[in-house]
Amino acid sequence: MGLHTASTLTTSPLWIAAILAVSSTANAALYPPQYSQVVNSTLPGALPDLQNLFLPGTTPSESVQSSRCKVYPEDANWPSDAAWEALNKLTDNRLINKPAPQASVCYDGPLYDPDQCAQLTASWNISYTHYNDPVEMMSAITQGMTCMPPNVFDTHNCTRGGLPAYVINATKPEHVQLGVNFARNTGVRLVVKNTGHDFLGKSGGKDALSIWTHYFKSNEYIEKYEDENLKWSGPAFKAGVGVQAFEMYKFAHEHGHSVVGGEGETVGIMGGYIQGGGHSPLSSLYGTGADQVLSFDVVTSSGEFITANSTSNTEIFWAMRGGGGSTFGVATSVTVKAYPDHPTTAARFSFTSQTVGNETFWAGIRSYIDSFVPNADAGTYAYFTIGNNVWNGILTFTMTPFFAPNKTLDETKAILQPWFSELDRLGITFDPNITHFDNYYDAWRSSFPLEAVSKVNSTTGSRMFPRANFETTEKRDELLDNLRQSIDNNRFQVHFNIKAVDPLDTDNAVNPAWRNNILFSQQAVRWPVNGTAEEILKIRHDFQEGDMQRWRDITPGSGGYLAEADRLEPNFGIAFWGSKYEKLVELKRKFDPYDVFFATTSVGSERWKVESVNGLPNENGKLCRVDV
Repeated sequence: MGLHTASTLTTSPLWIAAILAVSSTANAALYPPQYSQVVNSTLPGALPDLQNLFLPGTTPSESVQSSRCKVYPEDANWPSDAAWEALNKLTDNRLINKPAPQASVCYDGPLYDPDQCAQLTASWNISYTHYNDPVEMMSAITQGMTCMPPNVFDTHNCTRGGLPAYVINATKPEHVQLGVNFARNTGVRLVVKNTGHDFLGKSGGKDALSIWTHYFKSNEYIEKYEDENLKWSGPAFKAGVGVQAFEMYKFAHEHGHSVVGGEGETVGIMGGYIQGGGHSPLSSLYGTGADQVLSFDVVTSSGEFITANSTSNTEIFWAMRGGGGSTFGVATSVTVKAYPDHPTTAARFSFTSQTVGNETFWAGIRSYIDSFVPNADAGTYAYFTIGNNVWNGILTFTMTPFFAPNKTLDETKAILQPWFSELDRLGITFDPNITHFDNYYDAWRSSFPLEAVSKVNSTTGSRMFPRANFETTEKRDELLDNLRQSIDNNRFQVHFNIKAVDPLDTDNAVNPAWRNNILFSQQAVRWPVNGTAEEILKIRHDFQEGDMQRWRDITPGSGGYLAEADRLEPNFGIAFWGSKYEKLVELKRKFDPYDVFFATTSVGSERWKVESVNGLPNENGKLCRVDV
């Protein structure tokens, strides 16, 4: 990606906006980091009051700073039509005005189309249906469930609910700067969306202005990147934050390399994923996604476009590597470490309790727990589920997959053999499909399931089980008892046998609990599809106080993962960042003193609350201060 050249955006005879770009000297041998700044704009005559809405570094008015809530359409100080039109013109006519939810085609109105509704209904639960839309969130629960296909969940009518009112389809940093400045100076709520994968609802917000970063799609291979502070001398990739896993992995493969990213193919791994930490099929070898970052290009809350790395803007660089997206700035591109391509072996299989009974089934799980530490230490990544069929009581274990990067077929079989021998001894029937691939990309593409959209009556809590939970037979028995009790309570579980120790011992904001992790686990709570708000809230609170609290009780000092968690996680700052949280809060106040950026359960978000229409934890309501 080259340096942005100086340009002029002409909006109307009344507007002249200049965008200047100058280069920084940091790391200039590799590529010129960009520093683009929206500078003084002249507004002759008719619209002088709009000038300051778009300038960087300005201080919000006293009314904006003291307002109890962000500004909404019914408020007297909601931006005028002229102000929104000016934002549109300045952003190259890329402002989308009140985009309709996709399911609008299913309800009476100008967009009604029964054929399109049928097609949408058939593909609703597939991530490919949603990630390319400017507002859709892949969690209807956090959106507020106000517009869905009736055959999925009948909302009776269609409203935008927790979706934004305006969206900047940003394709260059200047668009992001203008959106950030506009939100800061008007008091309008700002959200940042990439693909909409965040299941806690961070990419939504009722009547907000959204910066949609999905089309920052550049990708560049850097043959050698030098950074003594980060102990890195080797290849790297610089990618726009809109680059998704299936694009990044393919590009890396074409250059003979691999990168650390998630297993989900449509996730925008260079956006919120990597800023929140990010576990990966390669984490047992190389650490979290955030551990891979060498540099960010980012727009700050003051509207400046900066490069943050180990020598420039180092505090923001520290915070954005693990501190969470939509919090300290809006990243537009990220430079990450590249690794040699890996031959990889993957295994998929399942077994049930149907023929052997529950006790033998759990004995099979218990025998697997003995392998968790050596398997993670061997650099493998196991993604498995445990479920209880409520209709017939049959328990099911599914490995999807056991993933062994840089391991031959024979090496992988040797790792699995102790457990497989025990399953055979117990009489548990399973038929493993163990396949060797000569590269990481093909193994990843062939092995992992396509991620689905969240259910309408379920949410998930998460916990990391550290090495201490596996040090003795008694501790391993305790873990099994707690997993089993949750299954008996109908808590479907997703597990990852993984470690995430960074070999280079990088100092960043990643939750310290990841460094001791051996098993990262999620369990889901369900409620009646047509339950009342009061019933749903009680079930969710009982889940946190019961099954999730049991997991916390046996993992003192550990935590959860901020991207796969419950919005009702108690004391989320400590759970998601542990000992790093105090420093992160200080940096949040320093770099975003006016709380331009907010996302639920993000650093510093305790100061605000979404006052949802029905009292449930979703984005369908005003964002207001809790201390005013």
